[in-house]
Amino acid sequence: MKVMLRMNDAGTLVVYVAKKDLEEEVVKQTDTDAGKILTLANGWELEFREVPKPENLPQTVEAKRLA
Repeated sequence: MKVMLRMNDAGTLVVYVAKKDLEEEVVKQTDTDAGKILTLANGWELEFREVPKPENLPQTVEAKRLA
C-alpha cells in the first residue's frame, strides 16, 4: 500500500494512509533484515524496505501491513 511519511510540528514521524483516511504517529521503529518496521499509535505495524531520511520528508513510499 502507498503511504505518506512526514514529520509533525513536534518532530514525530507521522504516517498517512489515504485509502483508509488514517493518520497516526509512529510510536516504535524496529530494524529488520528486510528493512524497517514502524509501529503506529493505533497498533498497526507497517514494513518498509527503506524509510527516507527526515530531511527528505514528506514523501510517499510503499509499505506492507503486518498487523
